[in-house]
Amino acid sequence: MEKFSKFEEKIGVTFRDKTILREAFTHRSYINETREKGLAQNERLEFLGDAVVELAVTDFLYKKYPHSNEGDLTSYRAALVNAVTLGDLAIDMGMEECLLLSKGEAKDKGTKARQIILANAFEALVGAIYLDQGFLTADMFLKSHLLGKTEEIVQKELWRDAKSFFQEEAQDHVGITPVYKVMREIGPDHDKEFVVGVYLEDEFVAEGTGKSKQEAEQHAAAEGLKVRKWGGTSR
Repeated sequence: MEKFSKFEEKIGVTFRDKTILREAFTHRSYINETREKGLAQNERLEFLGDAVVELAVTDFLYKKYPHSNEGDLTSYRAALVNAVTLGDLAIDMGMEECLLLSKGEAKDKGTKARQIILANAFEALVGAIYLDQGFLTADMFLKSHLLGKTEEIVQKELWRDAKSFFQEEAQDHVGITPVYKVMREIGPDHDKEFVVGVYLEDEFVAEGTGKSKQEAEQHAAAEGLKVRKWGGTSR
């Protein structure tokens, strides 16, 4: 398809196997609705790509920051590979135009659920590149498109534990300890996403998503810092 050819040109990767590129963009809702034969959804590629991303990012950070301890390196990595960062990157790369979704899912642009779908598609794309051309090409792709964000994350301290920081700021500004509540759960049990809200007493402040409740709480806290404009940074 023409849109996939244009996407290949944009990212500088030409696939030998065009089928695997299309699979990377295929959401399970599209398969369920169209029943198209010979096309698989992207969850297996996402599973593979997640591991490739983690290895490439870890290797990069280990070499770039030789004096950082394990805890800080883990925080840098978490800031780089969370659903918000990857979802936003996928949008910037034009991945949304290539997604194969059901008619219902296709209408939900700009939602948290769409951001999760895009983040998963990004990981699936990395998995597809790895299968088609090997780790070196996948690593080069990540260096070109993702790892350039590292310096901003480190310099602006966007890697800090947002939940602890939000609690400090909330206690300083309003004398209240934040409370986190699961608002809803998205997806099947094997691939669930949690949406968590952060509250100051009964006041809803912000929400965040993640593949665990803990990750979602961190994202909710980060959004809370933005909403309240606390800390002098756009966490």
